[in-house]
Amino acid sequence: MTKPNILILMVDQLNGTLFPDGPADWLHTPNLRRLAARSVRFANAYTASPLCAPGRASFMAGQLPHRTRVYDNAAEYASDIPTYAHHLRRAGYQTCLSGKMHFVGPDQLHGFEQRLTTDIYPADFGWTPDYRKPGERIDWWYHNLGSVTGAGVAEISNQMEYDDEVAFMAEQKLYDLARGHDDRPWCLTVSFTHPHDPYVARRRFWDLYAACDHLLPAVPAMDYADHDPHSQRIFDANDWRSFDIAEDDIRRSRRAYFANVSYLDEKIGQLLDVLERTRQEAIVLFVSDHGDMLGERGLWFKMSFFEGSSRVPLMIAAPGLAPGRVADPVSTVDVTPTLCDLAGVSMDEVLPWTDGESLLPYAGGTARQTPVAIEYAAEASYAPLVCLRHGRWKYTRCALDPEQLFDLEADPHELENRAGDPACAGTLAGFREMADERWDLARFDADVRESQARRWVVYEALRNGAYYPWDYQPLRDASDRFMRNHMDLNVVEEAQRFPRGE
Repeated sequence: MTKPNILILMVDQLNGTLFPDGPADWLHTPNLRRLAARSVRFANAYTASPLCAPGRASFMAGQLPHRTRVYDNAAEYASDIPTYAHHLRRAGYQTCLSGKMHFVGPDQLHGFEQRLTTDIYPADFGWTPDYRKPGERIDWWYHNLGSVTGAGVAEISNQMEYDDEVAFMAEQKLYDLARGHDDRPWCLTVSFTHPHDPYVARRRFWDLYAACDHLLPAVPAMDYADHDPHSQRIFDANDWRSFDIAEDDIRRSRRAYFANVSYLDEKIGQLLDVLERTRQEAIVLFVSDHGDMLGERGLWFKMSFFEGSSRVPLMIAAPGLAPGRVADPVSTVDVTPTLCDLAGVSMDEVLPWTDGESLLPYAGGTARQTPVAIEYAAEASYAPLVCLRHGRWKYTRCALDPEQLFDLEADPHELENRAGDPACAGTLAGFREMADERWDLARFDADVRESQARRWVVYEALRNGAYYPWDYQPLRDASDRFMRNHMDLNVVEEAQRFPRGE
């Protein structure tokens, strides 16, 4: 049986509440809307961890951070952890990445046969948090609210330069795949860094939202004292006392964010257009690594289990999958088993250590019985936090904080913690039991502390004296491109043309 080609479109920090059933109708996203119309749309999909590196490592492996040991944005991703790129490549696929995956450590491939770009973030241990120093802000890499006060318009930025390159290289790869020089099925992952802050957008996308009715959050900012302890830690990590956030800052930040969703929509449309014009058929999966609070409750960016930060868009267009909306909660750790299921690739050898499950039964109408798990053990935490989403409920636990229990059907903005409500005692007891079965928080905390301490020693040592960077260096052999004297011009002209002879 011919294995299907797979195109994975990943974005960064896209709030899943904006995708209740595909993109919200007020977003200017014609290409994502067309993709949604032919996709299974998972309306309640959640990240494995609301931060870039741990969320992406879990997405690729189908394992939660306590298994991958990628706890934060500077934790090494071990080379012996199979990713979907390994599973598919082992089964005969050519695997390629254009863009960001935030791999930390000397292995910058993790099963990809080819990378077309470098990463946008560093690959070393320099962004390691330190639980031994609660309250410490590492100013040169921690987020701060300057992304909010500095929001606005620009024609080029660090991130635009990156995503422009990611899209261009991916387009060229799709053309190359169409030429048919390699008869293996392919899996191309195209991973953008937008709409991740800073909230800066090109004018033509900014102008699309001049009359937008959604430039203020549904839940306005709260007093610091009214926030839960973890949210207070996020405020402190973001250096909130150094910034005065005015309503106009909020409007400009959200406007630029929405504009950058439209910027991505154009990039994605260009890729899908190349796919169509070169007559290539492929499964298309669209997903984000985590969300963005976008000023809800006064919170920005991620690092939280609240819906804006932890919920992500997830859509799959594939032959045999009837388009439609799935309301049951699912996770990004379910993507790897799903891709293997779609490709007919067995994961049996590692299934005992896999946290995800194939989404195909749920796409076919089967109700989910298992909870979705989320973990967080990075900056703004001083001990690991864990979360379970099951049915209408979301439960949060941390050794340092009071438990939280939210009824998302009755309280979608998570304003009423029901953990102390006697009427919810049975529900709370059920979640406690599920959490006890899944996690040993004391062990989790000890593992994180050990990892952090080791990395601080290694990082400081490697920065003393000659330094060899781990950042990925894309290599292109110019002597094997276009026309060279070891090539037959007639063969080159014919082989590099698509379609041929028309």
